[in-house]
Amino acid sequence: MDTTSKWQLSVNNRYFKSFRHFIGTDEQKQRQTLQSEVINHQYTMDLGLYRLLNARWSVMLDLPIESNTRSSLYEHNNLGRFQTHSFGVGDIRLAVYSWVLNPVKMPKGNVQVGLGLKLPTGSYNYLDYFHITDSTKRLGAVDQSIQLGDGGTGVTLELNAFYSFSPGFSVYGNFYYLSNPREVNGTSTTRGAAASASTIKNGSDVMSVPDQMMVRAGFNLAVHHFIFSLGVRDECLPVHDLVGGSEGFRRPGYIISAEPGVTYTFSKVSVYAFVPVALVRNRTQSVPDKITTGLTGVYTQGDAAFADYVVNIGMNIRF
Repeated sequence: MDTTSKWQLSVNNRYFKSFRHFIGTDEQKQRQTLQSEVINHQYTMDLGLYRLLNARWSVMLDLPIESNTRSSLYEHNNLGRFQTHSFGVGDIRLAVYSWVLNPVKMPKGNVQVGLGLKLPTGSYNYLDYFHITDSTKRLGAVDQSIQLGDGGTGVTLELNAFYSFSPGFSVYGNFYYLSNPREVNGTSTTRGAAASASTIKNGSDVMSVPDQMMVRAGFNLAVHHFIFSLGVRDECLPVHDLVGGSEGFRRPGYIISAEPGVTYTFSKVSVYAFVPVALVRNRTQSVPDKITTGLTGVYTQGDAAFADYVVNIGMNIRF
């Protein structure tokens, strides 16, 4: 089939609620018992526009729109559970893709390589109010987890592969890595207050610009217009960046999930739903944690909140 001058639009809706706190792989269950857990509700709509240049080459523009809410006690002097918010465009990404093998000659299996550029278009100093007393609020940067962008210009590498054993059964694999050379973005982590001596010493008074990685693998079973999928997904925020420094505040770690999914295909449109369910959650020791451990002689490792599952619902439209 001739794919020259064809356009595709991908609309993906991603939602999750993170609330289970972990240090390493140990869940801090007392946080829910004491009702001191941090709760994030995070929604992103990714609009991906693809231009198929020919059977082998394509280009893509990805525009994320984000809406996030974070509720906590400790960020508001434990006066009560209050919320901070962020809404807007995230970091836009441009990418070029090419199939390693000629798709016309190798329809049963192939590997696609993608190289992209992530631009710092999302706000990385989004502000909201934090409660100081019952009658006083202070304006400050919201938590790193709900900032719309990271402030870095990054390079992305993607590998997408598939192999069809039969018309109804195939396997797939995806690899994505975002390299962010910038070390810190200058955004304060103190919610509008002055930085403490300890955060200045370990570098956690400003936000880091971390790398990101994602790996997926699984199989597809096609039945009429349905495609049923089952795979494993690993999403990781590394402790150390591939290029550039790794200081500043970040919550490194990874989450390994089982990922069931279903796709229904029409002639020009396909709709899908994928719901990764967490199997392993691990908040690893960050660079500021390691610096504090070296300075005090006491092992230090911060926590992070993880979700039980993530909902991805979307559609692909071919024009």
